[in-house]
Amino acid sequence: MRSEAFIDGSFVAAADGRTFPAVSPRDGAVLADVARGDSEDVDRAVRAARAAFERGDWALADPAHRGRVLVELARLMSERLESLAQLEARDTGHPIGDARSVDVPNAARCFAWYGEAIDKVYGEIAPTAADALALIGREPIGVVGAVVPWNYPLIISAWKLAPALAAGNSVVLKPAEQSPLSALALAELAAEAGIPDGVLNVVPGFGEEAGQALGRHPDVDKLAFTGSVPVGRLFQRYAGESNGKSVSLELGGKSPQIVLGDAADLQTAAEAIGWGIFYNAGQTCHAGSRVVVERSVRDELVERLQAVAGTFVPADPLADDTVLGALISDEHLDGVLGRVQRARDDGARVIAGGSRAHPVAGGAYMQPTLIEADDPALAVVQEEVFGPVLVIQTAEDSEHALKLANDTRYGLAAAVWTSNLRTAGRLARRLRAGTVWVNTFDAASLATPFGGIKDSGHGRDRSLHALDSYTQLKTTWISLA
Repeated sequence: MRSEAFIDGSFVAAADGRTFPAVSPRDGAVLADVARGDSEDVDRAVRAARAAFERGDWALADPAHRGRVLVELARLMSERLESLAQLEARDTGHPIGDARSVDVPNAARCFAWYGEAIDKVYGEIAPTAADALALIGREPIGVVGAVVPWNYPLIISAWKLAPALAAGNSVVLKPAEQSPLSALALAELAAEAGIPDGVLNVVPGFGEEAGQALGRHPDVDKLAFTGSVPVGRLFQRYAGESNGKSVSLELGGKSPQIVLGDAADLQTAAEAIGWGIFYNAGQTCHAGSRVVVERSVRDELVERLQAVAGTFVPADPLADDTVLGALISDEHLDGVLGRVQRARDDGARVIAGGSRAHPVAGGAYMQPTLIEADDPALAVVQEEVFGPVLVIQTAEDSEHALKLANDTRYGLAAAVWTSNLRTAGRLARRLRAGTVWVNTFDAASLATPFGGIKDSGHGRDRSLHALDSYTQLKTTWISLA
């Protein structure tokens, strides 16, 4: 297990020698003392990235070559699946079964997908008069700073790194201080796969130190961030106060699932809603954290949701049959419990869960929680809780449901459960969200873009559209006169 920063092809201590403990939310154990990077370390990494970009052995390489290297990285990740899964489960509290079947395979698949796609991205020829030829091509943007959160560190790192590297950029990655270990393991595998020195750098550290330094660095051309709204706003400010670098943001959500009275199968809906909020202990940016249910089926759906919640039993993340693991830290758990208590104080009704759980001594666990909230202005309805907490709202009809669903500052994802295709299409068109599912939830593919609107941010991860964030267009005008 590596715990130093990875800069210019080597693992190195922080410039000032400081470290911080990587604490497992499973049991509070210290997994490693990790290099605590700050502005000096970020500057070293950015200078290495810039030198690598100018050197051109990656940026100017045949796209097919870059693709082969990324496919090799994916192969190495698959080969080391068990060790990466164990690292991710211990560092984040994810159930080990999910780490094996979702986190590592999806991250590896992302590198392979962009590796296989990049030599099939074509330029354009503009329509001009016969005496000119105007070529429109894509070029790498330069040095990319990527700042990723702690909830899915391996997957979201892949979402940033794979398109950025495939396009020919150099990258400085700042993993969350709560979950830095898989990023360092990934850097080691990337070097083994053949990514040149300086092209991928990883600087662990705290947001106010390493993160801010990366956001403010005048030689970073692009900043990609996934995390909270307040921190996203800081990165926009850092960009404006430094060099005006491009910033793309994915800033979470309060995603609604609308269940109408004509939904074909309430049990299927209840199970999908349960998985949509309790998977990864609710620590998912697009978690279906609100249910907006039509009054005619409210009581039946709530009964089914209570039964589904009972199947998500907090347990040891390292047990093969665990479906609900730990929250990322005691501090975060205290914050989630505080929001539940505030909901009680505001008059909402906690009808299931709402308390800490204790499957493993020293760990950060919480019962799956259901809250009925009639007042749409309540904080628990409007604010992202980021825990295993589902808020239930009642609607009188589909128009009322649509109004409630759109009535937050977020716009990342939403779902509609109905047997009426016309209703589904009408609501899907009017829901203000980057992704809308109909009669399912969290179905996804690397071929489909992911991102939000409103306070959920702008820019897209996944799909070929992600390359828009990491490339710039160049027009070459050739006179034929």
